[in-house]
Amino acid sequence: MIRHYVYIIYSPSHDVYYKGYSTDYLWRLEQHNAGKTTYTKNKGPWKLVYAEELGSKKEALIKEKMLKRQHRQYLLWLFKQKTNLIR
Repeated sequence: MIRHYVYIIYSPSHDVYYKGYSTDYLWRLEQHNAGKTTYTKNKGPWKLVYAEELGSKKEALIKEKMLKRQHRQYLLWLFKQKTNLIR
């Protein structure tokens, strides 16, 4: 069974959050920190601050899109919720 996740990573050096979708968020974090993605390439190191499992790829992509529109205060609130697999 394939699992679907949304995740948020944080760059302390640039004070920026990146939101994404993956079936393996730990592998994806490695990719970001290795500079293998365009947007995050020169902004690392990245720290995983949020991951949430969703029921389907469609649900995860909808959630990712919603997260990309949220402001910082919402994200800080979200990090403390029970849905966060990173604690």
